[in-house]
Amino acid sequence: MINFLHTFRPQPELFSVGPLTIYWYGFFIVLGILGALILSLKLAKKNGVEKETIFDLSFWLIIWGIIGARIYDVFLELPYYLQHPWQILKIWQGGLAIHGAIIAGILVIIYFTKKHKLSFWKLSALLVPGLALGQALGRFGNYFNQELFGLPTKLPWGIPIDLLHRPAEYIAQPYFHPTFLYESIGSILIFLILVWITTNKRLKQKNSQYILVTLSYMILYSILRFGLEFIRIDKTPLCFGLRFPQIISLIVIAISLIILIYQVHVRNKNSK
Repeated sequence: MINFLHTFRPQPELFSVGPLTIYWYGFFIVLGILGALILSLKLAKKNGVEKETIFDLSFWLIIWGIIGARIYDVFLELPYYLQHPWQILKIWQGGLAIHGAIIAGILVIIYFTKKHKLSFWKLSALLVPGLALGQALGRFGNYFNQELFGLPTKLPWGIPIDLLHRPAEYIAQPYFHPTFLYESIGSILIFLILVWITTNKRLKQKNSQYILVTLSYMILYSILRFGLEFIRIDKTPLCFGLRFPQIISLIVIAISLIILIYQVHVRNKNSK
């Protein structure tokens, strides 16, 4: 595996049939969505939620998740897109930011649960393990697009990046950190932790299980992303010496911890 990463030069196109071109990026995005949907349906069945509810919610999550991810990415590189507005629609070339998808997803779930009088925490808890799995699969699309890689490295698992995709300041550096792989591995670990929480019998006896699952995802992914941003070199705004995704990650961690502490306080108060 290490030798493969070090020597293989990925290309964005999976195959072409006449005027139709299928890209690896789109393939892995679809694969991630299918993996997340299948897992969510299995968890829904075990928790007494009808599959139609998951299908209906997933339909809107996919649409608005993609829109939110694209809007967020455009915001991060706004000067470029103002000069090249026609590039905004070319999502097959990359440019779907997960933070944008998460924010859009939260808003969709809030609207959906209020409209259908369902539990936000329960539905979100059934979705986030699949989201982590989908992220683990989808990140490989960045690999084939040769994007979102990290700093130059001499480590044996460093990936080669073509001259066309290298930043000017690193033009003489042939190998870079495979941050896509680091995030994919981290997302798999988060997925396993969330599944463990979901299936833990002692936690199942507590009403706070769904809250714990959702907030655990928010905190764990934010920690993972915060750390990876130190070695990522793609362009993004800076704020207080940190990259913008790091600021968002810190905000998400803070909000999630406040909600978790509040829920524990309320539960302890009600149990007295």
